[in-house]
Amino acid sequence: MAENPENQTKVCPTCGTRVSANATRCHVCGTVFDAGAEKPKPSALGGSRMPEITLSLPVALGLLAFFVALGALMVYFALSRTNRIVEPTAMPSPTITVTPTITPTPLPPTPTYTPLPSPTPLTYIVKNGDTCGSIALAFDVSIQSIILQNNLSSACTLYVGQKLLIPQPTPTPSPTPKATLSPAEATAKACEKITYTVQENDTLSGIAINYNVPMEAIRQYNGLVNNTVFAGQTLIIPLCMRNPTPGPTATPTPPPPYPAPALLIPVNGAVFTLADDTVALQWASVGELRDNEAYQVTVEDLTADRGRKIVAYVTDTKYVVPSSFRPTEPQPHIFRWWVVTVRQVGTDDNGNPIWQEAGDRSEARVFSWSGAATGGAPTATPTPTE
Repeated sequence: MAENPENQTKVCPTCGTRVSANATRCHVCGTVFDAGAEKPKPSALGGSRMPEITLSLPVALGLLAFFVALGALMVYFALSRTNRIVEPTAMPSPTITVTPTITPTPLPPTPTYTPLPSPTPLTYIVKNGDTCGSIALAFDVSIQSIILQNNLSSACTLYVGQKLLIPQPTPTPSPTPKATLSPAEATAKACEKITYTVQENDTLSGIAINYNVPMEAIRQYNGLVNNTVFAGQTLIIPLCMRNPTPGPTATPTPPPPYPAPALLIPVNGAVFTLADDTVALQWASVGELRDNEAYQVTVEDLTADRGRKIVAYVTDTKYVVPSSFRPTEPQPHIFRWWVVTVRQVGTDDNGNPIWQEAGDRSEARVFSWSGAATGGAPTATPTPTE
């Protein structure tokens, strides 16, 4: 079967365009296939054609990637010369925070109170020169506690070799702190206090006079049972308890305490009979007394059931016991007497002077007096005489 000439094709030798087999001219580039045929007239605006380059798709993509990489390298080197390359900042990866689970705290156990055992008293043997005050100071206890522990008298008389039980303070739990102080605690805290060390020849009365503080206040603040103090003892002086000053006058310097008067006559243990109407007492002077000072003479009958006593104030260094104080019984009575310097610190509601001791007391002496005198005990306390 003959091939249909319409289905046959040929290729233009100039541009490679496939045209029909019977075509005499290429419809793309205008090339005439048949040489004997009439050549087409050139176009008035036609010119020479540029050569065409045909690339496959993989080659084209490869060339594009090459030029992009080349451009990137050129930009990198240009920026590196100007130091404008910025290194990327590393971003930390987020950390997941785990929320802790709250565990309930168990309550602490309730403490059980255990009572402390009472301490056992210590045994102390009294040595020469010991006093209740020095022993109390050495063991840091009060004189009153030693007296109560050993059933001693209020004078706390000791002898060498005596066995004493020294009480030890019972430990007590610390009190729970309070938000506010009680009125008594507030008053005690607000009180101005100083400490004073007792010197030789000091007396409690002299210290009280020097600081214008009542003796009772000093005894109360220091736990004293009597007026006895000893050298080296530390006392708390409550200045807030000072006696009121009568006016805005200058405060004079308190005089030092006087020494104990030395007794002269009668000698200790002297005997007086019915023939002696009076008994004269004499002592040595402690110095020149001031206008408000005197000697206080105390004479007491130790034999009398009711304790007869005379307290007289004189500015001389002698005192005569009146015959009215002589016992009325035939048997003799024992009398004790001593002297101390005193100072007037005021008057009472009846106008009588108020005296305070201004020095140490003298030693106490005794004498006996017998007879039968008329009259009773003195009705009034003698007043100071010149």
